[in-house]
Order: sequence, then C-alpha cells, then structure tokens
Amino acid sequence: MGRVERVVFLSLVLDLFAFTIPLPLFPRIIEWYTVKEGSDPHSLLSRTLYTISSIRALFYKPTSNPQRWDVVLLGGLMGSAFSTLQFLVAPQIGALSDKYGRRNVLLVTMAGNILSALVWIKSTTFPSYMLSRMIGGFSEGNVQLATAILSDISTPAERSRSLAQIGIAFAICFCIGPPIGAYYASRPVPASMKALGIELNIYAVPAFITLVLLSAETLFLAFALPETRGTRPNEGSKSLRELRQNPKTKPLGSTVEERLDLLKALRRLHFLFLGVFSGVEFTLTFLTFDLFDWNNSQNGALLGSIGIISALLQGGYVRRAISRVGEGRMARRGVFSCASALLLLSMVPRYALDRPTVAIRLFQMAAVCLAFTSATVVSSLTSHASLQCDEGVDEVTGKPLQEHPQLSKGVALGLFRSAGQLGRAIGPLIACASYWTFGPSATYASSALAMMLLTLSMRSVVKGSNTPP
Repeated sequence: MGRVERVVFLSLVLDLFAFTIPLPLFPRIIEWYTVKEGSDPHSLLSRTLYTISSIRALFYKPTSNPQRWDVVLLGGLMGSAFSTLQFLVAPQIGALSDKYGRRNVLLVTMAGNILSALVWIKSTTFPSYMLSRMIGGFSEGNVQLATAILSDISTPAERSRSLAQIGIAFAICFCIGPPIGAYYASRPVPASMKALGIELNIYAVPAFITLVLLSAETLFLAFALPETRGTRPNEGSKSLRELRQNPKTKPLGSTVEERLDLLKALRRLHFLFLGVFSGVEFTLTFLTFDLFDWNNSQNGALLGSIGIISALLQGGYVRRAISRVGEGRMARRGVFSCASALLLLSMVPRYALDRPTVAIRLFQMAAVCLAFTSATVVSSLTSHASLQCDEGVDEVTGKPLQEHPQLSKGVALGLFRSAGQLGRAIGPLIACASYWTFGPSATYASSALAMMLLTLSMRSVVKGSNTPP
C-alpha cells in the first residue's frame, strides 16, 4: 500500500467511524425530542410524527405501542433525507474536484462535517437537529472523493484492489462505530456544562467524539494528503489504452460513446441494486423484532457479524480474485448472493413459530450471503465505473486530458454515487410500505425476484468487465 493509499484509508476510517457513531441513536434522539416537544401540537416534531402516523396507518396498525413504530420510521426517513441530499450534491462535488482539485474540495466538505457536529452538540430542539443532519448531508464527500483519489493514483490493473480498501474501511467502522455510539450515549453530559448554564443535546458526548474524529481527520488530510488530480503517470494511461484496444480481453468501452453507454448502465444498476438492498437493510431489524423479539444488543451483534465477515471477504477474497474474475462478474456474483439471501429470508417467517431453530439457521445463512453482497457489489461496480473515465495526462501541461465532460473522474464518479444515493433514499420507504402491507415473506420473495432479474440483466456489464483472455 503506497503512502497516499495509507492516508486515504486512515482518513476513511476516521470519517466512517464518526459517521457510524450516531446510527443506533436515531430512535432514542427522536424519543428525547418527543418528551421535550411532544406536548406542543404545533412543533415541527409533533406535526411530522402526526403525518407519519397517518401514512403508516394506511399500511399497518401495530397491536401495541404504535408511537414506537412511528419513531423508528422517522429515523428511517431521516436516513432517506440524508441520502436524498447526497443524491443532489454528489455530482456538484465531483465537478468541483475536477476543477479545483480533490484535496481542496475534500477539505471544504470536511469543514461542513465539522459544522454539522457542532450544531448537533448544541441541538436542543428537533429543528436544530434536522439542521445538523442537512449540513452533514450536503457536506459528506469523503467516500466519493476517496474513490476519485484512489482512481487517480492506481493503474487500471490495480484499480479494483485499491478501491476494495473503501469497502474494508466501511466494514471495520460499521463493526465498531455503532456499539461505541451506544455506549457513550449512556454517558451523562459533563456537570461543568450544566453548572455554566450551557444547554446541550442529551447525546452531546457521542457528538463531541464525532467532532474530535472529524477535526483530527481534517488536520491529518491538510498535512498528509497531496493533490492527486492530474498526477497519474503516463504509463498508466498507456496500459489503459492497451486494455481498450486488446481484441481478446475487451475490458472497457473502446469509444467515447461505448464508455458513456456503459456508465449509464452502471448508474442504473447501482440505483436498482441499492434501492432493493437498502430496503433489506432497513427492514431486517423489523424482522428480528417481529419474529425473534431481539433487543438492541442482539441486533448490534447481527450487524457487527455481517461487517466482520464482509471485511474478511474484502481483504482475503475480493482483493485477490477480482483481477482474475473481473469487476462485472464479481458484482454479478454479489447480486446473485443477495437474491439467495432474500429467498432465505422469505422462508424464515414460515418456521419462526413451529421450528424456531430452523428459522434462526435460515436467518444466519441469509446474513452470510448479505455479507458477501456487501463485500462485492458496490466496490466492484465503482471500480468498473472508474475504469471508463478519462485517464490521460497532457505531457506538456500535466493537466488531465478530457475526451468528454461526463468522462472526467469527478463528474462520472459523482453521477455514479448520486444514482446509488437515490436508491438508498427510495428503497427503505418502498420496503417498509411492502413489509407492513403484504408481510415479510411476500416482501423478501418479491425482492429476491427483483435481484434475480437484475442478475440476468447484467450480461452487458459482465461483457465489459476486465477479464483475462
């Protein structure tokens, strides 16, 4: 691993660590605001919960504690809102990084993330907390720009192995971030703050840890990360041209039109996959609550085990096998694994009451399949998309050569990420509506069918994959 790769990986760990800390706190944060502001029927939170309750009642009427379901759904909607903001801003962040440099734009987005954490610490009202989330949604650009940076410094042959580090960082942080956030959520706000009359969010301690992590990441990037836009060695561009011209491998679009068409197909695939997959992620805890009555610790252990298996697969299998298998084929295997997981999940309710041991085994098998999906699909599709981007560098000016505006790395990868974030915004809403209306078995079975159809539709992507002759 080169120096810049190490810098990017460490910054991703800090960033995603900070990002995952508040994930298990959303329902509890909303409950706290409900206690504070619930008596005011005109407050933003009261009006929002009333709207959610009215919509939820059309699909599902829980037998007990309906407010709990509304709080959980509001937490999901807040996650969808964050993804929607990312959908809107990702192309602009990518275009700005092409114009002003990856490092400069990354530092600006980090300043926005720090501001978001500061607002969270002081957000004693629901509107101020939503402001914090909005600032964070507009500012989060680390993963997108890390992808562009790693693409800048890696040759086409190394691209997939290099980008696999992003998946490893995700898996590591999703294992450790949520438990740490939950632990420090129980730590009281320092008495010295209360003595000074300073009112803070009830979860100011996790918010402060997030602020420290983001500040450390920003300082680390400011001193350690060089600018990578336009620094790609010419021999890397030559190897890419050779790949495009090799009649045996045909790894990439050989013309601008073919590359643009393949990027469109990859964006569409990214949107459809994450639309279904994010719905599965969001409803998985509903399933364990309904059928097994699992508590937060058991759900945390489930998500943590999926993260650990995913990290091991990323580091031990994907990085070694993808150059032999190809990006498109690896992604297709991951989508097929997701279809298998969904099929297994659709059978769990059938055995939950009469044969709970069988239901648990089916659920565990599905979790392993989902871990394989997490380890393969998004990283492989991202690598495949990056290989369609312009790679040449002008030998005189040192600036990147541009064959088409949508083939520059920042724009292309920004549009690719934007499509995925739109899927993440829509998927949980559709999955919840289906879960509450038709039940878990029908929801997961129909999702399995959708994933299987997606697997069959990936032939063109597999043909464009970097596979050996």
